[in-house]
Amino acid sequence: MKNIVVLVSGGGTNLQALLDAQGRGELTSGRIAAVVSSTPGAYALERAENAGVAGYVVDRKAYGSREAFTEALLAQLEALNADLIVLAGFLYILSPAFIDRYENRIINIHPALIPSFCGDGYYGLKVHEKALEYGVKLTGATVHFVSAEADAGPIILQKAVAIEEGDTPELLQRRVMEQAEWKLLPEAVRLFCQDRLRVEGRIVHITEA
Repeated sequence: MKNIVVLVSGGGTNLQALLDAQGRGELTSGRIAAVVSSTPGAYALERAENAGVAGYVVDRKAYGSREAFTEALLAQLEALNADLIVLAGFLYILSPAFIDRYENRIINIHPALIPSFCGDGYYGLKVHEKALEYGVKLTGATVHFVSAEADAGPIILQKAVAIEEGDTPELLQRRVMEQAEWKLLPEAVRLFCQDRLRVEGRIVHITEA
């Protein structure tokens, strides 16, 4: 069984999708060993506690630099024997040293079809605001491995979601979560834990079970 550690900063809706999938027995070959928050008091920690999962805090504001924060986070992950790290609403860009240490073992979900509406500054509601401003007819979500460049790592899974007449950023955000994010993230974690993801350059191959 692989140890999954989920990094959070806020409410943890994608964390809840993973906890629910685990509760249904869908995360075969892996288990959510811990949740680590960069913010004390994040509601995601309460979600973890309710599910019987250990919660930890590595407070970003307690460290004077990204490097110091990274060192503390790495020490916590080492102590937890993390095999897979899932970013679920984690608001800080990880240092290159962190990414090198866990190359192709860090998964993130982005609320758009990468390479659209991604990169620096594209997070949360801003992604959906930009999609509506641009007038695209389809958006969606992407699960990818994390690289040093924001939202540029190898893509694991994508799912399209239709934009509907009268959508607001908030309505679109909710639909993308329900139709794409909450389905893709548990599936990507399951595939990783089953050793079914093979990375060649920028391409992720999904092997048969």
